[in-house]
Amino acid sequence: MDIPGLPARRAALNLIDAVLRRGETLDQAGGSALARIKGDADRALARAIAAEALRWRTDLDALIDSATRLPLADDAKARAVLQIMLAQVLRLETPAHAVIATGLPLLMGGPRRLAHGVFSTLTKREVTLPEVPTLPEPVMERWGARAEAIAAGLAVPPPLDLALRDAEATAEWAERLGGVSLMPGHVRLPRGIAVEHLEGFRDGAWWVQDLAASLPARMLDAGKSGGEGRRVLDLCAAPGGKTMQLAAAGWKVTALDNAKRRLERLRENLARTSLEAEVVLADAFAWEPEEEFDAILLDAPCTATGTSRRHPDVLHRIGPRQIAELAEVQQRMLARAAQWLKPGGTLVYAVCSLEQEEGEDRAAEVEGLTLAPITADELPEGLAPTGEGWLRTDPGMLAEAGGLDGFFIARWVKP
Repeated sequence: MDIPGLPARRAALNLIDAVLRRGETLDQAGGSALARIKGDADRALARAIAAEALRWRTDLDALIDSATRLPLADDAKARAVLQIMLAQVLRLETPAHAVIATGLPLLMGGPRRLAHGVFSTLTKREVTLPEVPTLPEPVMERWGARAEAIAAGLAVPPPLDLALRDAEATAEWAERLGGVSLMPGHVRLPRGIAVEHLEGFRDGAWWVQDLAASLPARMLDAGKSGGEGRRVLDLCAAPGGKTMQLAAAGWKVTALDNAKRRLERLRENLARTSLEAEVVLADAFAWEPEEEFDAILLDAPCTATGTSRRHPDVLHRIGPRQIAELAEVQQRMLARAAQWLKPGGTLVYAVCSLEQEEGEDRAAEVEGLTLAPITADELPEGLAPTGEGWLRTDPGMLAEAGGLDGFFIARWVKP
């Protein structure tokens, strides 16, 4: 059917289906779901619809159930179509007539009258969503006392954070780009800006990196004036934000990852920023270095639940099985990385996860290394280390400044 806007809505439906049925990330699902859509604007629209439907899914389902006599099955196509219809009118401010014209055709041969009736009932009631999205019950239980504050941080997609190649030019770049800085080497801009059109992009003066994601590499420079030519291993390095931070700070970087396509992006980023690193495509469990390192940054594979502001799919596809599997990988990688460290060398462990099993539990089991506590003066104003000397961030923190991703970071020195 040649209905303007319909392909984008169909793609949004396919994205949600890939997340909920197959456990794919939105990025993974985008390859096939968005392949037939022409134009960046329609691709961005499809992803925005899917992301908002997933971000507010619990609340959208509550609205749908309030307007049906018999509840729709959780995996019913009509429910998914209603989710994306409501997400458009309530979150993206799409006119109701446009939502109906592009939503109901997705149910050809299905319960179109039911969907039309439910949508019309809810729009006539002038329903609204709460100010804060309701988290799925299992997520609420896992995140505990901080769950409500974290949920508040997920209400809107995050601002745009830039990491600067030259931290001494922070004030200059903040003024030139019209942004604010929360610490040296960082500039924050409003979301929705076309990155490639910003001043400094082509010259490699900066790269996109969430404020929290920039903290692990910073923890290697504590009490020192940078890398000073010392050797550092960036383990699980792609797509390269931390590699560029370390190279810009004067470290001699070995960047290792087992993802070929992501390493290609890392090389492109290094070329754009005129920074250097040895790039190694290898499996960390099979690779062996020729000599030990002065420092190792292990940004370990994880569930990435800390990135739920921009990746709300993690709220619905991550559960105990995935957490347990990745925690075992993290434990093995920590033990392996410790073997490659010189005496007196520093190991920083980080995960962009909000799960205790991937953060605090892993740090508590590290043996043979001496904890090097993270201190408040190393962090942006408003953040503080835990009593154990670790750092835990989440999307509910620094709320007035625009928030940040969820990370766990710990640091040790090898005796």
